[in-house]
Amino acid sequence: MPLQWSGLSPALFLTLDRESLEPLRSQLERQVRDAIRSGRLQVGERLPSSRELARSLGLSRGLVQDCYAQLQAEGYLVTRVGSATRVAAGACGAPATADPPPAARPHLLADFKWGVPDLRSFPLADWLWAMREAARAMPTAALDYGDPRGDAHLRDVVAGYLRRVRAAAADPERIVVCSGYAQGLGLALRALARTGIRTVAYENPGSPATVSSAASAAGLSAIPVPVDAHGIDVQALSATEARAVVVTPAHQWPTGVVLAPERRLALIEWAMRRDAVIIEDDYDAEFRYDREPVGALQGLAADRVIAIGTVSKSLAPALRIGWLLCPPALVDQIIDNKRLSDRGSPTLDQLALATMMESGRFDRHLRRMRTTYAARRTALLAALAEHAPDVTVTGLAAGFHAVAQLPAPTDEQHLIAAAEARSVGLYGMSPCCATAPPTAPPTTEPSTTTPVQLVLGFGNVGERAITAGIAAVGDLLKGRVLSPPPAA
Repeated sequence: MPLQWSGLSPALFLTLDRESLEPLRSQLERQVRDAIRSGRLQVGERLPSSRELARSLGLSRGLVQDCYAQLQAEGYLVTRVGSATRVAAGACGAPATADPPPAARPHLLADFKWGVPDLRSFPLADWLWAMREAARAMPTAALDYGDPRGDAHLRDVVAGYLRRVRAAAADPERIVVCSGYAQGLGLALRALARTGIRTVAYENPGSPATVSSAASAAGLSAIPVPVDAHGIDVQALSATEARAVVVTPAHQWPTGVVLAPERRLALIEWAMRRDAVIIEDDYDAEFRYDREPVGALQGLAADRVIAIGTVSKSLAPALRIGWLLCPPALVDQIIDNKRLSDRGSPTLDQLALATMMESGRFDRHLRRMRTTYAARRTALLAALAEHAPDVTVTGLAAGFHAVAQLPAPTDEQHLIAAAEARSVGLYGMSPCCATAPPTAPPTTEPSTTTPVQLVLGFGNVGERAITAGIAAVGDLLKGRVLSPPPAA
């Protein structure tokens, strides 16, 4: 589809040399022709009106009309009475279409992609209301470059919210608003690098690609530390040279375990003994079902923990709003990093979020989504019990994903391909692991026939789609998928 420019006449960059011996009409024809040949003007794209182009270049309208008529005769332009002049289809040198986009994934019956909330349930009416209220009430000075930490009012509101619902030691002066988790992690790691820390540890399984990339950008090395049924193995962490660690204590990604109380204390003791820093990703803390609430680790050791939170799961990833709760010793360096990074996050969005949280609409949305995700969790368990009863499911006490342990050896990639052939999106645990899982002893079967774990996201899948999707792949979830599905 060609670009459709609105307005009376789209601008077009052309330059004329009035000192040249080449006539102005020839220069104009040549430049428009070259713009089409080079692809700067695409097939079907609208050109300025002859009146507007003549005005902008200081030419007579008749000269521009003669230029357009000549290019139309050459097959470069097409003009119809009452319509704009456009680049003709098949114009010499102009690509008929842009490079073809990547092939779109076929429509899936159910896509169990992890980490995606229910996008259809985004409270658009509440957000638009909050944007209008924020824009109406904000002072003119708020449109200027502000505090790189973020808007003071949002920091006050976030601090109060985190103290209330997460038992955090939240001081607005030590909160830095950021553009989501990835930027927050990068700001934190760069600050740690400036203090002399050289190695950061992370949970395994976890987010190896995200942490490793951010660590590398900050000049740090990253090492994995195993996770068991009680959370990160603090003894294994102590055996490394790391002086920083990234953890998800409220709902470990992706296993779903909660960091046990004794592990919490051991982790804090490790940080104090090693003069280390804990980076707490407050992942999935808002959504819990059949367990008691778990307070933020930062509330137990505010001088040793950088806590990162966002609204990517509670509202939508596209908002790109998050925050860091910074220890006193690191807050100035993190603020400097934020200032150098982008001079601060968009103010109007911050004010809208503050308005939405203060109004109670944010809490109301979270209550509604807890009910929605709980119903989808129930639908997933019921579908698995009916169609794949031998699959073991864990990690369901909070959040909107589950870990499914298949009962028999299989090949993860072949299983995923077989499911996609049935229009179901499945996702394995292997991308979450820093090292490949151990393989079984050599047999006559393929070597990659270890029991497979799937991470089943149900945040953005309706209950009917969950039921239909699991029914479609129930036999595959019983394991023994050892070869690719036959070609369609």
